Amino acid sequence: DGKTYDAYVIYPKNHTNEANFVEYFVYQIMPEILENKCGYKLCIYGRDIYPGEDTVSAIEKRMQSSRRLIILLTHQLVNCKEHTYDQHIALYNALIQNDTKVILLEMERIGTYGKLQESLRFIIKQQGTIKWKEQHTVHPQSPSSKFWKQVRYHMPPTLKSS
Repeated sequence: DGKTYDAYVIYPKNHTNEANFVEYFVYQIMPEILENKCGYKLCIYGRDIYPGEDTVSAIEKRMQSSRRLIILLTHQLVNCKEHTYDQHIALYNALIQNDTKVILLEMERIGTYGKLQESLRFIIKQQGTIKWKEQHTVHPQSPSSKFWKQVRYHMPPTLKSS
């Protein structure tokens, strides 16, 4: 299909205490499980977009060459008044062009979705979220946990045999 990545990962990029676990999850746990153990190829901002590259066009290119979009929902993302460019373009691609499937990972209990932008609420209403629960942090590296099985269910089939 001409795609380079199985998924483009969107996560809050502010450096708060809450973001420390999210960044650890994005840079350590996700690649360990989805790339090393399951054979997927992820595109992660800060790892796969290089310094000096035009960020806006790099983000667009990487998203267009990804089969899925993974959005990590956190209080920081929910309460943020200005949404990041990658989030805007991702939701545009998913909803308007209808060409990319979105996987929503609820990293902490969000409660009501009322504060989320309307496009995210629409996606949640259609397909729900995959919830990360505290007990996953004990053995986050197990690809056979319920959480990772749900994530893999929504990912495209891998070319590598498992």
